[in-house]
Amino acid sequence: MIWLAPDFAARLPRPWRRVADAFEIEGDVRKEIAGRGRRTLRFELEGQGYFLKLHWGVGWKEIFKNLINGRLPVLGAANEWRALQRLPELGIETMRLEAYGREGRNPARQRSFVVTRELENCVSLETYCARWRRSPPAPPLKWRLIERVAEMTRRLHQGGLNHRDLYICHFLLQQPWNGEPEKLHLHLIDLHRVQQRQRVPFRWLAKDLGSLWFSAMEIGLTRRDLLRFLRCYFDEPLRKSLERNARLLRAAEGRAERLREKWQGEKRG
Repeated sequence: MIWLAPDFAARLPRPWRRVADAFEIEGDVRKEIAGRGRRTLRFELEGQGYFLKLHWGVGWKEIFKNLINGRLPVLGAANEWRALQRLPELGIETMRLEAYGREGRNPARQRSFVVTRELENCVSLETYCARWRRSPPAPPLKWRLIERVAEMTRRLHQGGLNHRDLYICHFLLQQPWNGEPEKLHLHLIDLHRVQQRQRVPFRWLAKDLGSLWFSAMEIGLTRRDLLRFLRCYFDEPLRKSLERNARLLRAAEGRAERLREKWQGEKRG
């Protein structure tokens, strides 16, 4: 199958009728994981930038290795394709979907792709917040960003989705932004591992929240900042939410600490 957004199709020098047409596109390769059958590249059409993610199958060995280790393998672009449609329905800003294609029934050899429009004038929260510890921002600006991340995470989880890589580097902030709430545009990206269900299982909630907390540990947030996030994420009185969700918060904190220990070990080694 092939799906193309009308505006994107109109820019193509010739129509894409096969998945192979997407694999013939040349551009600036931004990321390639050969062992996992995935490549991301940037290309332009009529001055507009796009990102193309190609998947060409990971092989049965990689599939079984993931399953044995308790991980669901990413078999193609379908996860991202579905997430890019679902997130706007939940009120979560993300990338603009331009094209999708898939061919082959063998999950180990299936080829697929997804195209998104480039997000211009954006910076990741990891970069944007990197100097906060040394040079704290104006409190209202910080609070609005914390609340927006919490709101997006709440909508994601209430909608039955978990990200699996929910780090602050995967939130892109539109620039310039002067702190005004109505001009705040924050986009969630890197959706190829997103899972969708009727309800997110406990372990995946803990993983997302723990990953997010770990990624924000070094930017100078205070305990009050964390409580602000939790009040907005749970969307109920703080005392009630802390009591009701104590087990989840312990699990999330444990994951954050394990990730920090691993990160510190890698820095030393």
